[in-house]
Amino acid sequence: MPSLRLAALIMSATLAVPSAASSQTYPSKPIKMVVPYTPGSPVDVLARVVTQHLGARLGETIVIDNRPGAGTTIGTKVAANADPDGYTIMIGATSFVISASLYPNLDYDPVKSFAPVAMLANSPQVLVIAPSVPAKTVAEFVAYAKANPGKLNFGFGLGTLPQILGESFKVEAGVDIASIPYKGGAQAITDMLGGRIQMNFGTQSTLLPLIQQGKIRALAVTTDTRAKDLPDVPTMAESGLPQLGLTFSAGILAPAGTPPAIVEKLNTATNEAMKSPELQASMAKLGFEPTLWTAAQYGAFLAEEARRWPPIVKASGVQPE
Repeated sequence: MPSLRLAALIMSATLAVPSAASSQTYPSKPIKMVVPYTPGSPVDVLARVVTQHLGARLGETIVIDNRPGAGTTIGTKVAANADPDGYTIMIGATSFVISASLYPNLDYDPVKSFAPVAMLANSPQVLVIAPSVPAKTVAEFVAYAKANPGKLNFGFGLGTLPQILGESFKVEAGVDIASIPYKGGAQAITDMLGGRIQMNFGTQSTLLPLIQQGKIRALAVTTDTRAKDLPDVPTMAESGLPQLGLTFSAGILAPAGTPPAIVEKLNTATNEAMKSPELQASMAKLGFEPTLWTAAQYGAFLAEEARRWPPIVKASGVQPE
């Protein structure tokens, strides 16, 4: 028996050596970050800004791999099925959790299939309308929509937070506005500027320049308090729709089974990168507020998000397409 116990100890120690050694030498080659969004979208831009600084901290290049489509489930599946060696990571935003409610037969789980690495940022969503719509407030917009049923269009990226917000808005306000799905939110904005879309929800990072230029009109933000860069724009609660107080968040994930030491190394490097004044300034320009959490804190947040979103999605009436 003693010899068996000794053999077991030697075997366990032998198995532990490669894991420890791999974490010490990690990374030794470029890392791929899967971005399940279209190039130029808010999450894609955030990923590119962060990875420039994160790669410098790690001493390796981080390559962006855009895999948009199907409400972000295509890219998410690619990341979930990747080798858990730290060389494939993913940026996941609020849509990452929402998709699990929209597509119940997914062959991955937003909590169990991933190892949370680091929270990156949160940002308010903004309800905007085309300047051609004669409304300056949410109440005026609702009144106009009710007087013109079916004549307004709402554009959104399929399976995203803006879709849920928009459909929830239609339900809560009792308005008949046509829903126009797009592969990505950026395409909806393009059509809004072209006059084909009259209503949109989006991140402040994307919409702020267009709001400031007068190309679109902001009616409300989804945060509990007014956004610093949009002090004159009321919150949804101030506008009579407190149910729509929902914000956007984004973070980094790795496939489940990624060694804890590598996850910890990525978390530390990410948080150190986000302390950089240059990165903070870049994120501020994009309308993102950095959030420095441990991997465990981010994991607890994702678990709570997975609990919170299903009833919201159900109430919105959104169905997968």
